[in-house]
Amino acid sequence: MVTQSFLKWVLTTSLLSSAVWASKHVVHEKRDSAPVGFTHLNLAPDDQILNLRINLAMGNQAGLEAALQEASSPTSPTFREWLTKEQACTVESFAAPSAETVQAVTEWLNSFNITSAPATPAGDWIKFSVPVQTANQLLNTQFSIFNHTESGQTSVRTLEYSIPDDLQAHVKTIHPTTSFNGPLRGRSPITAISAARFTPEAEKRATVNCNATITPACLQTLYGIPTAQASSTTKSSIGVAAFSAQNANENDLAIFLKDFRPDLPSTLTFTTELFDGATNSQTGSRAGVEADLDIQYTVGLVNGIPAFFEDVGSKTQDGADDGFLDSINDLLAQTNPPLVFSTSYGFDVESDLSLSLTVAYCNAIMQLTSRGVSVTFASGDGGVASTPGVQCTGKPFPPTFPTCPYVTLVGSTENVPEIGAGLTAGGFSNYFPQQSWQADAVNAYIANLGTTYAGLYNASGRAYPDVSAQGERVEIVVDGETGLVAGTSCSSPIFSSVIALLNDELLSAGKSPLGFLNPWIYANPQAFNDITSGNNPGCGTQGFSASEGWDPVTGMGSPNYAAMRTAAGL
Repeated sequence: MVTQSFLKWVLTTSLLSSAVWASKHVVHEKRDSAPVGFTHLNLAPDDQILNLRINLAMGNQAGLEAALQEASSPTSPTFREWLTKEQACTVESFAAPSAETVQAVTEWLNSFNITSAPATPAGDWIKFSVPVQTANQLLNTQFSIFNHTESGQTSVRTLEYSIPDDLQAHVKTIHPTTSFNGPLRGRSPITAISAARFTPEAEKRATVNCNATITPACLQTLYGIPTAQASSTTKSSIGVAAFSAQNANENDLAIFLKDFRPDLPSTLTFTTELFDGATNSQTGSRAGVEADLDIQYTVGLVNGIPAFFEDVGSKTQDGADDGFLDSINDLLAQTNPPLVFSTSYGFDVESDLSLSLTVAYCNAIMQLTSRGVSVTFASGDGGVASTPGVQCTGKPFPPTFPTCPYVTLVGSTENVPEIGAGLTAGGFSNYFPQQSWQADAVNAYIANLGTTYAGLYNASGRAYPDVSAQGERVEIVVDGETGLVAGTSCSSPIFSSVIALLNDELLSAGKSPLGFLNPWIYANPQAFNDITSGNNPGCGTQGFSASEGWDPVTGMGSPNYAAMRTAAGL
């Protein structure tokens, strides 16, 4: 139904568009309509306060990209010579905007009596708060209120905005503007969490069937993961992201360790770091299934390596990104961030966020990986549909979020011997191109695929997942009871724990951590268990099939610790 306020909004937008050209403004970003699932309600009140952020062009992005390529390429003479935060050639020195950019944007904002502040250590993001009326004038637009039908969640957005033409080279994106997203979703479809089959624990450990339930012992056997406790002086570390008010429960972890890692002290725990108003409460609230899963399958596998629970609250500073960008910027601000950082949350599909915001987020991850941090993500649980419930029958396969090439995307396997799990989101990005380090492996798969699904996927896009690990019937403890969960949410912390253990050995030997993983992964196919069976149905199709080499169900395969150790130079 066309409302009176919507007609007013269209008219106002049209008038403002005329004013844009008169004042030598140009449209900086535009979308034809709100995404499916969003409806326009009315104009945003003039006095409503918007917390805006501007991503400024890096002073030397090409230099940062080149430095990361040199440090991450296995054939480079400076392989794994990661950048630092403090020394002369730092990530921040590359990422900081030029003096010209700072001056141009500052003068523009000052003309509207707006004072901004840096939002990141490098100053490539700035922030300020203004009423809607001022934001409308600043960006020659009209902010409106949109409703996400499924959740009832409302947000203030616009379909286009403009900036002076002489700022085009200085401003990468402004948000929240044209990015729309529904509620943040945990990856795993927690369909099987239930009061568990209680048996005496010693008996359960001795008789576990790894085709019926996955435990740390199963993973140690399947992947050859070491069990010896790490030294108290280890320099390795691992972190997991937490969103949506998920609480990781210390008591649940203690029970999990007692039941499934009795060889480790049950007093092992994790360090909580709170951001954006988060509170990881241990009393008066139920544990979060996602949070418990992530902590139990890091602490329970890394053998005493320090684990960090990076808890992002609801008072996010990054608008449409719902804390994703905050989580990376929070780590960039740290002198010693966790050397592996796993995230098991995401939006429904890649196109939920605008291209400019997604690229800006990816560039922040690039900064983090340049410092030797491995960033991993659960690929999603909807097969080629990316997320369960996405309606795409007869339509192109919607890519997952994120498909950033600086992220290692982790799919799922199941059973022993392993096959690809049908839930794995796998395919090809529409936002990022195929990467040089994956070209040979991916093009071989595409050649074998032939005309199957022609037109339903972007054959020139960044392919994912990169790797995989067990993700079905994984046993955890929640609120004192054991039960089973499934999803790539399980796979990401499992794979990340393997990387943390390898880092422990590397650092103990005086070597650098693995850092940005993807070029190394694709250069060492022998380091992974190649999975050749399974498929990921969705969108009314059977999805892609696993095959020899890389495939969109299991990537390059699952961990083989001994082979990975050799490939890492140990």
